[in-house]
Amino acid sequence: MKILIVVESINVEDSSASKGRVALIYSLKKLGHQLRVLHYSKKEIILEGVETILIKENKWSLNYFLSRFVRITQRHTKFYYNHHLEKIFGFSFTHSNDSKSISNGIKKHKNFNPDLIITLSKGSSFRTHRAMLKFPELHSIWLSYIHDPYPYHFYPRPFNKVESGYKAKEKLMKNIVEKSRFLAFPSQMLKDWMQSYFPKVENKSYIFPHQIKTEENLPELPEFFKKNEFSLLHAGNLLDQREPKFLIEGFMSFLKNNPTAIQHSKLYFVGKYTFHKDYLKDFMNHPNIVIKDYIEYNRVQTIEKEAAVNIILEAISEISPFLPGKFPNCVKVNKPILVLGPYYSEVKRLLGNDYPYWSEANDIQNIEDKITQLYIKWKTNPEDFHLNRNDLVDYCNEKGLEQVFNSIPISKA
Repeated sequence: MKILIVVESINVEDSSASKGRVALIYSLKKLGHQLRVLHYSKKEIILEGVETILIKENKWSLNYFLSRFVRITQRHTKFYYNHHLEKIFGFSFTHSNDSKSISNGIKKHKNFNPDLIITLSKGSSFRTHRAMLKFPELHSIWLSYIHDPYPYHFYPRPFNKVESGYKAKEKLMKNIVEKSRFLAFPSQMLKDWMQSYFPKVENKSYIFPHQIKTEENLPELPEFFKKNEFSLLHAGNLLDQREPKFLIEGFMSFLKNNPTAIQHSKLYFVGKYTFHKDYLKDFMNHPNIVIKDYIEYNRVQTIEKEAAVNIILEAISEISPFLPGKFPNCVKVNKPILVLGPYYSEVKRLLGNDYPYWSEANDIQNIEDKITQLYIKWKTNPEDFHLNRNDLVDYCNEKGLEQVFNSIPISKA
């Protein structure tokens, strides 16, 4: 099948979203599809075995000049008025220029004659989707991948907020849902969540879980990480809503109540932690807690593979419909996962209600109990210290994706 993929970025170092999009592209390649990838990464990037074409930014448009004028003015005046402009226009001038640039790129490659067009975006931009709305003649072969709730006032608490131009953004998502022939979501709970706002999601949606993309030639472990210890790893950005306090307090209680564990137990945070730096600074020199800023993606994978336990930390909330981008790799490395999040979450749904290492993210006593259980098993039965969920490995790789893809009624040319 010929598939045209329009993606905002394939630079795996710029965000977890880009990592996920690249993993999906590689899974589609493994399934034998003929791919052409149009990307707006702002620089040339090569994906091995995949035809990739950089979409150039349009620097000769009114929106481009207005966007630069706003950026320069805000930088010099320190008065950030872009949100006032979004109240009027719905989107920033940059968003509009980027979307127009992407639509120009699509126009140049319509002669590829694809059987399917997939739009992939990142964050809260949906620029590629906005660009595809310009081509009604292609909507019959358009699959929109919706990676997160949109707009922000449709997020679950505590992520939800009312953005400037929220009505225009809500209209954009309504048009995407209605004009796309197919929709795809990374999780069942996200699909159900968005369906509660847009009922037309129901009859055209498919689940494309985040895909496993493990580098074959991983680099050496960084010096700060010690092998063969009871190491608990949180890899990834500590967003404002991901509160590390209760995890640290649970870990400290574990050390206090298990003094023999002190000599070989460590809690690692690897990733940006700007929102929590004031709290974390008190633990920078703690002998059992290691805090490191962002490091390269493939080096993170090396640590995930060697850690005794990988941690998925979610916001304190009633529900988390998100499938974290690192979940597939955590499953692949076959180590226990300490899940800290709400009862209603996609991660917990996939692992099952009887999964033993789950706790609410703010339940210090339960977090301590789960760490203690993991430690006892690690120490007494290390040969059986594995996740052992081949079903989830298949769910998050091309095998599972192929089953879903085969169920989509695509008319092949």
